[in-house]
Amino acid sequence: MRAVHRHTTHSHEHDHEPQHGLPELLPAGEHQLWQGSPDWRALAVHAFHVRKLVVYFAALIVLRLMLQLADGAAVPTVLLSSLLPLCVAAIGIALVTLLAWLTARTAVYTITDKRVVMRVGIVLTMTYNLPFKRIAAAGLREYRNGCGDLPLTLAGPDRIALLHLWPHARPWRLARPEPMLRCIPNAGAAARLLSEAWKAATGINPTPAASAARAPQASSAQPALAGH
Repeated sequence: MRAVHRHTTHSHEHDHEPQHGLPELLPAGEHQLWQGSPDWRALAVHAFHVRKLVVYFAALIVLRLMLQLADGAAVPTVLLSSLLPLCVAAIGIALVTLLAWLTARTAVYTITDKRVVMRVGIVLTMTYNLPFKRIAAAGLREYRNGCGDLPLTLAGPDRIALLHLWPHARPWRLARPEPMLRCIPNAGAAARLLSEAWKAATGINPTPAASAARAPQASSAQPALAGH
């Protein structure tokens, strides 16, 4: 049996699961290789764009201050009138951050030697079983802190609705949504393990994984595996 790698453990409302992150016990002969959840801080930044929201609200408030001062309003009056916009902005950012935390807390990604399983959903939990034979390719996009995304391209006519997947989906793939293991810690190691398991299960040599681009945000995922 291969070693099991767990990056996060949770004790929450899913304790009734036969096996953590899975709707049922693994069949005989199938082994769990890796399990993890999104890092909520990385998810807040890269999926829910909290930093952009901060910049947006800050720009609006500063612009409002400048316009009021240009109209001759007194500084104390201007500062006092900014309290309400500041409170609204703080509440909005806090709610988005809470959503990112809840999303990460309730999501579990599992890689076995036969498939990828995604248990996602805050209110309505959904589980997606993706056998390796249904996965045509996978990619890797890694961030500076080691977290990263693993988008999965489905083979054939298989589709999963984007609304069901989001935010566990590759951005801007509207016509053909791609499930994505999003903002997982130590993404490079998970990608290598997935590539090895996919090769062992399918007998197809994957293309070599490209070196992960260590940038705050990359424009596209780099290939981790693809049959040839």
